[in-house]
Amino acid sequence: MPPTRDSGRQRPTQRPDTAPQLPCDQPGCNRWFRNLSGLTKHKRTTHLSFSHPHQSFPDHGELLGSSGEEDPVADTTPMLPEHAFDDYQAEVPLDPEHEDMRAECDARGQFLPANAPPPPRAEKALDDWTPYRNRLEFELADFLFTHAEMPARKIDTLLDIWAASLIGLGGQPLFTNHTDLYRVIDSTRVGDVKWDNFTIRYTGEEQGSERAPWMSDGYEVWYRDPRKVIHGILASSEFTDKLDLVPYREYDVSSDQRRWQDFMSGDWAWAQADRILHDDPTTAGATLVPIILGSDKTTVSVATGQTDYYPLYLSIGNVRNTLRRAHRNAVVLIAFLAMPKTTREHANTPAFCKFKRQLFHSSLTRILSSISRPMKVPEVVLFGDNYYRRVIYSLAAYIADYEEQVLLSCIVCNWCPKCLGHRDNLDEGALRRSREHCDTIIEEFELRQAWDSYGIVGDVVPFTNDFPRADIHEMLSPDILHQLIKGGFKDHLVEWVERYLIHVHGRVEAEKILDEIDQRIVAVAPFTGLRRFPQGRHFKQWTGDDSKGLMKVYIAAIEGLVPKDMVRTFRAFLEFCYLVRRNVITEQTLTEIDGALRRFHLFREVFRNAGVIESFSLPRQHAMKHYHYLIRQFGAPNGLCSSITESKHIKAVKRPYRRTNRFQALGQILLINQRLDKLTAARADFAGRGMLNGTCLSQAFEVLGTIEECANAAGDSEERTASYEEESGEVIDDQMAVDAHVSLAHRYQRARARNVGALATELGVLDLAHLLRHFLQSQLYPNDLRDPEDIPYQECLVYEGRIRVYNSACSTFFAPSDLSGIHGMRREHIRSCPMWRNAGPRFDCIFIVTDPQAEGMRGLDVARVLCFFSFKYQGTFYPCAVIHWFDRVGEGPDEATGMWIVRPGYRTRNLRNIAVVHIDTIYRAAHLIPVYATHNIDSRDIKPHCSYDMFHSFYVNKYADHHAFEIAF
Repeated sequence: MPPTRDSGRQRPTQRPDTAPQLPCDQPGCNRWFRNLSGLTKHKRTTHLSFSHPHQSFPDHGELLGSSGEEDPVADTTPMLPEHAFDDYQAEVPLDPEHEDMRAECDARGQFLPANAPPPPRAEKALDDWTPYRNRLEFELADFLFTHAEMPARKIDTLLDIWAASLIGLGGQPLFTNHTDLYRVIDSTRVGDVKWDNFTIRYTGEEQGSERAPWMSDGYEVWYRDPRKVIHGILASSEFTDKLDLVPYREYDVSSDQRRWQDFMSGDWAWAQADRILHDDPTTAGATLVPIILGSDKTTVSVATGQTDYYPLYLSIGNVRNTLRRAHRNAVVLIAFLAMPKTTREHANTPAFCKFKRQLFHSSLTRILSSISRPMKVPEVVLFGDNYYRRVIYSLAAYIADYEEQVLLSCIVCNWCPKCLGHRDNLDEGALRRSREHCDTIIEEFELRQAWDSYGIVGDVVPFTNDFPRADIHEMLSPDILHQLIKGGFKDHLVEWVERYLIHVHGRVEAEKILDEIDQRIVAVAPFTGLRRFPQGRHFKQWTGDDSKGLMKVYIAAIEGLVPKDMVRTFRAFLEFCYLVRRNVITEQTLTEIDGALRRFHLFREVFRNAGVIESFSLPRQHAMKHYHYLIRQFGAPNGLCSSITESKHIKAVKRPYRRTNRFQALGQILLINQRLDKLTAARADFAGRGMLNGTCLSQAFEVLGTIEECANAAGDSEERTASYEEESGEVIDDQMAVDAHVSLAHRYQRARARNVGALATELGVLDLAHLLRHFLQSQLYPNDLRDPEDIPYQECLVYEGRIRVYNSACSTFFAPSDLSGIHGMRREHIRSCPMWRNAGPRFDCIFIVTDPQAEGMRGLDVARVLCFFSFKYQGTFYPCAVIHWFDRVGEGPDEATGMWIVRPGYRTRNLRNIAVVHIDTIYRAAHLIPVYATHNIDSRDIKPHCSYDMFHSFYVNKYADHHAFEIAF
């Protein structure tokens, strides 16, 4: 491998033209080349050797397919002749909204008139459950295989018990055994894209007298036809109303600012549509389908010997970000790439390193070969709305971490894959990399000079060079998880704080301060979705969720223990991370992103001045400079983050691996994924025809005509489900009806107080009856502007009836920037209970809307919930909360941390400021972190459940989640 470049930057000079000196050594080829890079590129694209045996894993041959098998549905899709539309004339020129890129057509590709209904198709009957006999059979198969993930032997045991229970009744179970179950699943036609394979071997020259072992091995790649996978996504009824079929530019009506959200709202899709139409006017009316790829190695087993896999995923840019992030089937596993290994003697040799790069790019070219022609000539594809459309594909984006980006873009490590900034000073202004520029450098310079001066690995050609309009440097998307959360935050900033403390205080004293930071983190009050660190941060294996959890509490934990500028550095970095993670980004947001980045670059100098770090030329931090441009190109980065593929690893690789017997596990993983895809596609098909409404039990009652029993059964089931509480928030797939809604738990606590007097004693709020009278006065006479204290007692409303007390309430709100459902809805529990998980009492804090017209914290107040209760008065149901108000400290957020500070509110004579409020005034839960620096309290004595009681001032944690960041400013 070429050595690192010398210090000092010289402007390269153009080499004089020379006659070709290097011939191609392949038989029958008479091409000559001026340099080695040109010869390599020619051999890479023209003479690469593939071996494609027609084989399959044992016992799975009938399912894993071969290159000769074709999808019976996909084969009916016509590929239009290359000059099929030479005489076609668009009726209207391409308008600013690119409406000509979405015209509907019939199965032969002929355009339909405007507003014409879809072509008639044979509709399936509403009772057609093929290959299942009925709904019960499908639901059982889906439950056992997808949800319970039950092994074959346990399925047999369950079915045997079921069969034994039915012998006396003369009945039979739905399936005989696991073989019968698998046979039915395998016969499902929808979602059936079979696995295929090919093998690549080294065909180059041997170096030295001894042949390295890796040169003799064959490297097998298993894949599915990406063209058929895309057809399945486009034809799915699940995505019918969730696809953007044309590029668009969205503007805020109130401010006239442009907004970026989903992929098709970015400039890339707009420019690509223009380019396609400019290059070939006959493509007018075709629908652009941007292809999004993602790959990353993953480890499934360490304790019993490290087992790694290299999955490749595919999605399309037409799918909206919320759907891609919601762990739905908009991201599909399409391949397992080869991972060549060899002996230690040869592992780091230049020849083997070069072969690994070539193997990777050659494999991608082979896998994607089926979509090469439809990138030039439109093909007719059936969509989920039953319309046919001409589609044309383009490689659009690639989701990858930095190591994968280096491999993809064929650059040297520690260089930037997006721009030409030198590795010794990446943040220096530089032009963006491009395919044309790299080809020119490789053509004009020797490999060593391209390596040293431009960071280009010139003897490997990116796979994108084999496809039209594809540029790997443009495709690489921003990666919030690895660039910001794991890289910039955990690996850089947190590590630098530890180095600073050791450098300034010495190791012994620094360890004590680090222990204090850990204790502060441990003492943080619990909150929905907040990761706990009960033993501090001293564990070896950090996950992305660990780093995200630490980001939410770290800035408050270090405040007062490090210089203010370090705290300001963390604030600027966190604000950058939370801004780019928003679901919708406006021009104002871009301005705020740029401002946060400037402040980060300014304040991070404190680490260099302290002698902690010598250079900030770090590829992951440098990537922050490209986010503004990439947001304009691809829309909001949260739709292209590697957290999407990391989550897919669990569903498509890790969990299927745990279901195997570990012998030839890959074949079993492929089969499991194929069955999962079939069940998912079948569910979408049945749901699209309205066949899965209600539950199996409710449908059975409905058939029998016992509607009342059906309603009672559904109600009981709903109550049990709704009363179950989890530590993490829940994603909700319901449509957004209101911005936020709070409801009490479905079950009240029978062991708690049942009247106002008993509740006053339980809470220690002796004037609760008085507060309840004020509440009723405000509810029944909202226009009475008198102070409740001035109302004569005889006019006050009195309630002495029964009440019901609840341990929690549920808040459902629109939070598309967080993990949410396909419509952006999220649910969390607000708890107020005397004992939670046997650890102690838990009384959460909440945001209450006090001024709907004001923005941020100026329109919200913070309170702590002491109790949820309900009662009926004059026939009206009142769900309420007893709260303790908190007062804001200062007129704005804290300058160093960016968070507001609040403290418990008190009235005269040091009485707590308590009130009764309607739960409709509650927005959602709030998280508070103690201002540790202002308290002389040993945090080692603080337990999380008593954090709110031991401190007297708190930060309103706007970093608790992305929705809190958007409202608590």
